[in-house]
Amino acid sequence: MVDGAGRQFQTGRLLIFMRWVAPVLYAVLAAAGVFLLAVVTKQPRHDRDWYPHLSRLPHVELQDGVFSIAPYGNWTYTEDAPEEMIWSGVPPHRISDVRRVWFVMEPHPGLAVMAHTFVMFEFGEGDLVGLTIEARKETRETYSAMGGAFNKFELMYYWASPRDLMTRRAVMMDRDLFMYPLQLSQAEAEAYLTSLLEKTASIERRPRFYNTLTSNCTNELAKAADLPWHPAFILTGGADRALYGQGRISGEGGFEAVHAKAEVDACVRENAFRPEAAFNAALIACAE
Repeated sequence: MVDGAGRQFQTGRLLIFMRWVAPVLYAVLAAAGVFLLAVVTKQPRHDRDWYPHLSRLPHVELQDGVFSIAPYGNWTYTEDAPEEMIWSGVPPHRISDVRRVWFVMEPHPGLAVMAHTFVMFEFGEGDLVGLTIEARKETRETYSAMGGAFNKFELMYYWASPRDLMTRRAVMMDRDLFMYPLQLSQAEAEAYLTSLLEKTASIERRPRFYNTLTSNCTNELAKAADLPWHPAFILTGGADRALYGQGRISGEGGFEAVHAKAEVDACVRENAFRPEAAFNAALIACAE
């Protein structure tokens, strides 16, 4: 039973709460509401001041099973910076000529649960076409997983030569790289390439936001391949192990042996300044 003094004490505490704490809570809730409103009403755009290597949106021509892409990144990198900032194009290729699809992992240094992933399509001797799916950053922006969950970045499908994609990471950024051949039938490889080309064309017509959870580099690739969902498509550092478990990466001796054999960053550094076709041939030889 609460006596009069107790009731007065409780009433005093309530008044203190209403006077000092409640306004702070209201302000926090109001700020959160304004932030969420800004997130849901923000519109993705193509016309921002982008990082140079993400500045040119690829255009895909796709008709009767033949595709071409331009512009196509074909940059080269030294340990310090880009050396040659070349934009070229992928000449007409028949989708039915795709021979193999390669999956590449770039583990995040110091954060084992995260990695960047991308793919390369092999058509013939020294003929590789690469694709990385990126959070399209503006100049002076840095990547943030939290920001990426709240419409901080647009989504970009960046098609580029393997030398561009691999030397940027292994030479300039000094990152580890692991390259695996995916176990896909011919029909699956063709459908996968077609899906990614169509998604690229769709983004050119209608910009989209990158999302750390639902539209990141790995789960965009997984959705295009119609793979069953796996937590590693969000915690992307386990993507290669997940694909091994699903039978999309194979090899003898268990995953650790396959993983060790797939490391190619030293090979990339050794061949970084060779002509493009020679670089591609050396890269495949290292990964096989």
